[in-house]
Amino acid sequence: MEYTFFDFLTLIGSLGLFLYGMKVMSEGLQKVAGDRLRGILTAMTTNRVTGVLTGVLITALIQSSSATTVMVVSFVNAGLLSLTQSVSVIMGANVGTTVTAWIISIFGFKVNISLFAIPLIGLAIPFIFSGNSRRRSWGEFIIGFAFLFMGLEFLKNSVPDIQNNPEILSFLTEYTNMGYLSVLLFLLIGTIVTIVVQSSSATMAITLIMCSKGWISFDIAAAMVLGENIGTTITANLAALSANVSAKRAAFAHFMFNIFGVCWMLILFFPFTHFIGFLVKELTGGSPTDLMTFIQHHSPAVVNRISAESAAGLSADELALRAQYQGMQVTVSYALSLFHTVFNILNVLVMIWVVNLYVKIVTRVIKLKHSDDEEFQLKFISGGMLSTSELSLLQAKKEIALYGQRTQRMFGMVKDLVHEKEGSETFSKIYSRIEKYEKISDRMELEIAAYLNQVADGRLSYDGKLQVSAMLTMTTEIESIGDSCFHLARTVIRKQEAKVEFNEGIEKDIDLMFKLVSEALDNMNLILDKNDMAESDLNKSYNKEMEINNFRNQLRMENIENINSKKYEYQSGIYFMDIISECEKLGDYVVNVVEAVKEKRRMN
Repeated sequence: MEYTFFDFLTLIGSLGLFLYGMKVMSEGLQKVAGDRLRGILTAMTTNRVTGVLTGVLITALIQSSSATTVMVVSFVNAGLLSLTQSVSVIMGANVGTTVTAWIISIFGFKVNISLFAIPLIGLAIPFIFSGNSRRRSWGEFIIGFAFLFMGLEFLKNSVPDIQNNPEILSFLTEYTNMGYLSVLLFLLIGTIVTIVVQSSSATMAITLIMCSKGWISFDIAAAMVLGENIGTTITANLAALSANVSAKRAAFAHFMFNIFGVCWMLILFFPFTHFIGFLVKELTGGSPTDLMTFIQHHSPAVVNRISAESAAGLSADELALRAQYQGMQVTVSYALSLFHTVFNILNVLVMIWVVNLYVKIVTRVIKLKHSDDEEFQLKFISGGMLSTSELSLLQAKKEIALYGQRTQRMFGMVKDLVHEKEGSETFSKIYSRIEKYEKISDRMELEIAAYLNQVADGRLSYDGKLQVSAMLTMTTEIESIGDSCFHLARTVIRKQEAKVEFNEGIEKDIDLMFKLVSEALDNMNLILDKNDMAESDLNKSYNKEMEINNFRNQLRMENIENINSKKYEYQSGIYFMDIISECEKLGDYVVNVVEAVKEKRRMN
């Protein structure tokens, strides 16, 4: 079997298609996801048990734990599932994937989702060219889904063809008689093979071939099955490479869950395999060890004749041996499938009680790159409405306060951007963070507004509805603050592209304006976080906004004089005033937020 450089490039390209599909699918999902989809997902994962059952059902239906875990990672990436919910679904996926092993054992095939990829793209084309933005987003989601599974299939086809060349592994028979060390060795082999072929089902097929040919015993094959459970986690982790921190944590939780499960099984390995052998013998009348004994008592020539694809030319005795041989092969397959199923069910029953512990561990292991939260994650209203509208409004108030803090951090990034050397790597990273925060800001506005509208549709007094109206105003104005921050960053980028330089005087004036805006934002967030707002707080906001306006007017007059006196170029003055004017607009939005807070609290 040859593996050329072209084959290697094909492998890399397949991985690229997979990751691109994940990206398109996740972005499309974020655009189309609303309250209804969030509600469905929340209802499906209201607790650990239903979350597990959801994972079992989905995986059993689509015949791929990889598909389930990838979708879970994308849901987490889109903010539709919490980390705790995702862990439960992933646990269920491990149980659901055992159905595939049974299908391989009984029928020798499994449903290939990639076959539907091209028809799915055909289905998505009318959506892509639709004039309706929501339908276009659905089209993006479907195409991303198709690309993802095309990438998975290309990955499996572009790796060295181990599945169809099991003879490559025949030399491993020399290492099957080392006791517990052999178990550990073949566990590692099962892990590596699964990572390579990108499919635990493919590795299961390889394991069955090796076992049916007598290369390895049932115990050793069971060790490979444990390794497959570890290796299959690579798919979710690949999906999380281009995703946010929460998605990475979900993928790592999948890895941890399978690792811990394998660890406790290794302690009970030989008693457990003997128990599975006992069950199979009681159910079928045969033992999974019979095949190895049969092969050892017959010559290789006889085994090769009765195991040939065609039964032509076999004597009556050989036909009887062939039937006996095939029956023992089925018994081994059943035993491995039963081992896989019982192990995963027991693992879930043990681990379902420590889901929160998993969440704590992965949160500590995978930390945010920055001290602030750079992912879309509603903190207070993600679980839906509470029992009363009043409590729901209180949670929404907390979420809006958090929203205000996010925009303040965004403005801090703008200040850093202005002072960073243009064209540097740090400059690019800061701008990328601002872009990310702008998208987060847009998403938060939509989610908070949808939540408030849901609250308003419930049993709410007239004053309560007025409070909702005021809170919607706050949300809109805070989003406008985020837009202003992004516009400021864009102005700095345009200035860089035009190769315009600011002199020391301009930089000093910008810093003074930024200081005033920062103070206004500080006061706004203080008011948002307070339960009671004093008149002095309101007056402070009005005074700060007046300072910003007056300073803007002053700088506007000075700018004309400085351009006329040639202190700096006209183009420098244009970009300078663009920044100052945007800061003045931002100050207006801040006051609008404060006035909305005042109106809301008047209704309390």
